Amino acid sequence: MNTFGYLFRVTTWGESHGKAVGCVIDGCPAGLKIDHEFIAKEMQRRKPGGIFSSKRREEDVVEILSGVLDDVTLGTPISILIRNVDVDSSSYEKIRTVFRPGHADFTYWAKFGIYDWRGGGRASGRETAARVAAGAIAKLILKRFGIKIFGYAKEIAGIKFRVEDPEKAFEISEKSPIRCPDSEMEKLAEEKIVEAIESGDSVGGIVECVAKNVPPGLGEPVFGKLNAYLAYAVMSIPAVKGVEIGRGFEVSRLRGSENNDPIILKDGKIRFAKNDAGGILGGISNGEDVVIRAAVKPTPSISKEQRSIDWEKMEEVSVSVKGRHDPCIVPRAVPVVEAMVSLVLVDCMILQQIVPRKL
Repeated sequence: MNTFGYLFRVTTWGESHGKAVGCVIDGCPAGLKIDHEFIAKEMQRRKPGGIFSSKRREEDVVEILSGVLDDVTLGTPISILIRNVDVDSSSYEKIRTVFRPGHADFTYWAKFGIYDWRGGGRASGRETAARVAAGAIAKLILKRFGIKIFGYAKEIAGIKFRVEDPEKAFEISEKSPIRCPDSEMEKLAEEKIVEAIESGDSVGGIVECVAKNVPPGLGEPVFGKLNAYLAYAVMSIPAVKGVEIGRGFEVSRLRGSENNDPIILKDGKIRFAKNDAGGILGGISNGEDVVIRAAVKPTPSISKEQRSIDWEKMEEVSVSVKGRHDPCIVPRAVPVVEAMVSLVLVDCMILQQIVPRKL
């Protein structure tokens, strides 16, 4: 299960502390102009930097090895390489036989009888660099059809951010070190992160992603619903523990008359007066903004002492995880959520034959 997608298929490969990570994109239409500057910018959005993220210094330079000629896609598999240039496994050596709480160490060991103790291997957030690279290709396709993707932090450490316009929120958040779209609450959220750092702990939050100009009709009835596909995609991101569409869990406290979106005519087109459904009805897009949120857990790698097991000695131990880790994953998770949403929309548009084999 290292491959995602039906017709627009992405296979990621590589480990956190291996020589490189990367992906192979199959099913990308021919004739797409590759904007290398745009792809580089997307990679920069995910890479660490500043006091609120990991001190690991990866350049995340994308090398396209196949599928492109003269900066135009050929319709053949696109292979992408992203080298790991700042690997340091020394902090993991001392705890290589100890399962880290909150990580996938034990579950990988239970499944395979072995696991990559060097930063989590495939379960590491490092794997998402390949997703963002593939997502950048998907975004270039979406741009051709006027579809825009906006992601930002909606909540960090319990501090909720006010958002009135997704596009404006995106612009504000891109200037914020924690991708906060609410300048009034930004300092408070930053203080919460600093408090966690000083106590050897971490915090979580919520990422919101909005896709604008999505055509109606995307998604398949019953088991191929667009909302189900989006949930599957976003839930596959490391550290994501929950997903909601539109008003999400809040609808469980509403009446039908409050939750239903009135259907109206606007400029001669069928539209919806509000968008509590998050752009999806019956599992099929309705032409309104697609709105999805992801609950991101606190970073499990913390220096605070925790209880665990040394599997070699089969005894309980205390463990403190050292190394270079994000005190809050939310800011760097934003472009990853955007990438997965983009991959889903492109795949559905190809399935719907909106995107041709040759652009």
